[in-house]
Amino acid sequence: MAATDQEPHVSAVRPRSYQDESYLHGFLGTVGDLQKAGVLQDVVLEVEGRRFPCHRLVLSAASPYFRAMFTNDMAESRQKTVVLQGLYAGMFEEILSYIYSGTLHVSLDKVQPLYQAADLLQLDYVRDTCSSYMAMNVERSTCVDLYKFADVFSVDSVRKACLRGIARHFTEVVSSQDFCSLSVNQLTEIISHDALDVEEETTVWEAVVRWVQHSREDRMHHLPSILPYIRFSLLTSDDMAAILEHSLIRDDPGISKFIRTEVRKDNPDLKSRLGMTTEMVLMYNPTWRHHDIFLMNPREEKYINCSYSEEDIPRFTDITVTSDNDIYVLETKEAVNDHQVSLFRYNNKQNMWEQVGVSLICKEHYDFKFLKQLLVEVDQILYYLAVDRNGGRPLLQTRKYNQQATQWLECSSLQFDETIKNRGSFFALSCGSHIYFFTNETLHRYDPGQDQWSKRTPPMDIAKVCTAVAMGTEIFCTDRNFTQTLVYDTESDCWQKLPGWPNPENFVVNHHPSLIVLENQLHILLTCTVDLQEDQEPHVSADRPRSYQDESYLHGFLGTVGDLQKAGVLQDVVLEVVGRRFPCHRLVLSAASPYFRAMFTSGMPESRQKTVVLQGFDAAMLGEILSYIYSGTLHVSLDKVQPLYQAADLLQLDYVRDTCSSYMAMNVECFTCVDLYNFADVFSLDIVLRSCVEWIDINFAE
Repeated sequence: MAATDQEPHVSAVRPRSYQDESYLHGFLGTVGDLQKAGVLQDVVLEVEGRRFPCHRLVLSAASPYFRAMFTNDMAESRQKTVVLQGLYAGMFEEILSYIYSGTLHVSLDKVQPLYQAADLLQLDYVRDTCSSYMAMNVERSTCVDLYKFADVFSVDSVRKACLRGIARHFTEVVSSQDFCSLSVNQLTEIISHDALDVEEETTVWEAVVRWVQHSREDRMHHLPSILPYIRFSLLTSDDMAAILEHSLIRDDPGISKFIRTEVRKDNPDLKSRLGMTTEMVLMYNPTWRHHDIFLMNPREEKYINCSYSEEDIPRFTDITVTSDNDIYVLETKEAVNDHQVSLFRYNNKQNMWEQVGVSLICKEHYDFKFLKQLLVEVDQILYYLAVDRNGGRPLLQTRKYNQQATQWLECSSLQFDETIKNRGSFFALSCGSHIYFFTNETLHRYDPGQDQWSKRTPPMDIAKVCTAVAMGTEIFCTDRNFTQTLVYDTESDCWQKLPGWPNPENFVVNHHPSLIVLENQLHILLTCTVDLQEDQEPHVSADRPRSYQDESYLHGFLGTVGDLQKAGVLQDVVLEVVGRRFPCHRLVLSAASPYFRAMFTSGMPESRQKTVVLQGFDAAMLGEILSYIYSGTLHVSLDKVQPLYQAADLLQLDYVRDTCSSYMAMNVECFTCVDLYNFADVFSLDIVLRSCVEWIDINFAE
């Protein structure tokens, strides 16, 4: 384009920026292909005698550990072979697979060493994903082993899940060898829990005896610190007599005296263990006309139908079971000036519903045309959530229950940006210390500590969410026919699709399914027209392999490489154009451009040169090209689109070339058409030629 003596005004050159999403997302895959081909590797990592050729740049972009090693003038930055300590070769291979692909493969047999490797290498996504995976796979056979690991590495979410699992399976757990390997602090933490599933306190005593006698000489001195956690007052007199005669107690007068004192104490606050009661699954449907609540005892495979008269049970809009195993129902009634919200709690001993609070909410500011009303508990506080139509843009009202004042206190509301399409698909549940409210199109999180709602990543494409449940740090949901299942990781704010129900027998689901968590495993309750065959159990690998895609790493990898380029580190080649020098990375250039890939990976002389002189380039345009290569963002304007196209054509950068063509075709006007036509004619750009000809035909007089 003709130059002028004056710098063109910004509006005249029409600058525009384009983001190449496919390049951003695919760059790491191209780097992974170069790794598989074994080209441009500049360091060998040695672990347990195994050698892993790699790229310093990739390692530095992925891990703060390697970034410090290779960019801070440490001794390793000058070594061709670096020996890594404290890692297993098999696990390091898995880590490298993740670093070069963004995909993490996890299974029960390798999740612990994988977590250790990620912890050392400061790979947050791998560490967090391993934590979530462990928390999700806590069960009878794994809970003690995972608990010990989580305790050593302070993985709180896993440790809590394991404590719940150990408490649930306590009777079986105490007979395992893993139980005897617990430390004294781990043992006392376990037996202090109210949630131990034991019918008698003698089970706890016998567990302590077994632990002590496993190594009596080394552990006998711990007994005085363990005994306070046994609830002796829950024992019968015969049990107490037998304990006092046990050799561990009889031979130590001090311990015997302590136990007798504990028994005489009047402790009204001492709770029974959870196993001294019966755990049930509560099932209800607020749309049922009859007043029934069903209880399922999964261990005994029994159902209990609790029927009530209309006077004995409120017409509730939602129901919840708290962490203390209290059952609450929410009843709402319309009045002239107020909206009445009543809370009822189930009295198990008297089999009746007791009203624990009534609150009136003034209608002055709300129309109370509710689409959904929900009851949720977080950290022993009940929350009432109501979706108000609010003139087409739904408003989520939030209130928490003050037990002392027996009132619902107003919290931050959530105003939706637009009308919600599937108005029946509202779900609210607690996970950790937050409330998650989601529809088919949106997901929001409420932080009770900050009294604040925040947007999270919305669900992936699903026809209509029908049921949802939280387990560990994840939320699972599925559709009515159980064909589409999604899982949301609350820590990484990512959704992932899971396989749907294959349904080989073509069962027809008659009613909405219900996701439930039993014994820390995900279950679904289905009502079908045909009974399921009991002998048809799906095969599941004992190692439970699962793959996770780290989208943020895939998308952000190039940005991290760009930061290293700006910092001027790990550059291994200088490109020289018309006297200007551009320090770069051969690996990045080869991943971005077939031209550079052939130059640096095919034995050409340039592959051995520290400085490569490029001919036929404009220095400023190479700067623009490098900006694109290291960021995925292309900046185009009328004053540089033609030399930019020429550079992209030489370097075989299809996206840059195509974008420049579209930009020229879009900017054909009176003062550009002839110049663009001549350029397009030389380079055979049909799209630009057509635009120029059409404009000239229409505006020939100009």
